[in-house]
Amino acid sequence: MIHFDNVSKRYANGKEALNNVSFRLPPGELTFLTGHSGAGKSTLLKLLMMIERPSSGDIMVDSENLNHLGTRDIPWLRRKIGMVHQSHHLLFDRTVYDNVALPLIIAGYKPGDIGKRVRAALDKVGLLDKERLNPITLSGGEQQRVGIARAVVNKPPLLLADEPTGNLDPQLSAEIMDLFEEFASVGVSVIVATHDLSLIARYNHRLLTLREGELIIDRGEDGDGA
Repeated sequence: MIHFDNVSKRYANGKEALNNVSFRLPPGELTFLTGHSGAGKSTLLKLLMMIERPSSGDIMVDSENLNHLGTRDIPWLRRKIGMVHQSHHLLFDRTVYDNVALPLIIAGYKPGDIGKRVRAALDKVGLLDKERLNPITLSGGEQQRVGIARAVVNKPPLLLADEPTGNLDPQLSAEIMDLFEEFASVGVSVIVATHDLSLIARYNHRLLTLREGELIIDRGEDGDGA
C-alpha cells in the first residue's frame, strides 16, 4: 500500500526534514509514527498528501509513484486518503451530517449516495442519532468521532491520523484506537502519528520512530526492531 524508498526532504532554508527513509506498509496494517518534535513526522504525512514533494527517493501509494503525478492528479490522490486531525477542523455553523457530507459534495457524489454513505459512517462511529446536532454541542471525544467519520466517508484505502488522541483522556483514546483497529481489520492502512508513548505501549502494532529525519526504529507486530 505504501512504500518509501530512500526518501529525503530538504527545505529551501536548508533544513533536512527526512534523510533516506525507507519502509513498506501493507494494506490493512495499523502503524504508529512517533519521534520528537521536529523529527519529521509532519513532513512524512505531508509527502503522502502531496502537500510537499520529496527532494529525492520514491513514494508509492496504492501502486502509484507520487513522483509521476502532476498537480492535476493531487485531488484524485487525496480522495484515496482520509485525514484525522487533533483539532478536528469541524465547521460549527453546520450540522454533524453536513460536516461528514462535505468531502462527498466536493467529490460530486449524487445526493442519494451521500445520504447512504454519511449515515453509514456516522453509524460506524456511534453518532447516527446526532446527525442533526451542531458539533459544538458534542463532547471532545464525539467531535473527534465526527472528524473520523468525515475522513472515512468515501471509504479511502489509507487513513492518516495526526495526534488524534492528543486532547482526549485514556478511555476516550482507547475508544478512538478501537475504531482505527476496526478500519485496519477491513483492509484500510492506518498511520497514527503521536507523541503519546503510553498509548503506543498499550498496543503491539507496527512502530516507526524518527529522530532528526532518520528512521531509527521499524518494529513489526512480532516485536522485532530494525
